[in-house]
Amino acid sequence: MTEVSSLTGRLLVATPALADPNFDRAVVLLLDHDEEGSLGVVLNRPSPVGVGDILGSWAGLTGEPGVVFQGGPVSLDSALGVAVIPGDEGPLGWRRVHGAIGLVDLETPPELLGPALGSLRIFAGYAGWGPGQLEGELAEGAWYVVESEPGDVSSPRPENLWRAVLRRQRSELAMIATYPDDPSLN
Repeated sequence: MTEVSSLTGRLLVATPALADPNFDRAVVLLLDHDEEGSLGVVLNRPSPVGVGDILGSWAGLTGEPGVVFQGGPVSLDSALGVAVIPGDEGPLGWRRVHGAIGLVDLETPPELLGPALGSLRIFAGYAGWGPGQLEGELAEGAWYVVESEPGDVSSPRPENLWRAVLRRQRSELAMIATYPDDPSLN
């Protein structure tokens, strides 16, 4: 078996050629990536469901838009909390993933985490890949892999995140941000 270089904490940005409608222009934050597979959440798929409708005690701690995001096509009935907590030490109920980005244990009383939170987003479901599956998709050119920034987790305009992430790259990827939604209309 080949060694897997961890991409935990990095972003997968869907290429325009990616045909899976679950990931059309998706920006996925990888929360875990190793030889056993990968798990991430789609950062730019807000749902119409308010956080207060399903996790009322967390609603006041989430940023705008205050909705649940569809984290991916797997386990849509489960919720994940991703938060940015500045500083070296995180509070009880938060596990660092990469830099200031971490996972929130949604069973923890919100008042314990609230004062430390820089931002919080709630996701229903996640994106998952089995061993070697993501590496295969990367080899096929389905994803661009780029560095994440803490602000990606809480972008107030998630519908613009795909273009914004590509635009900030210092390579030819910045040009991809201008790729039309429907190239057949050109």
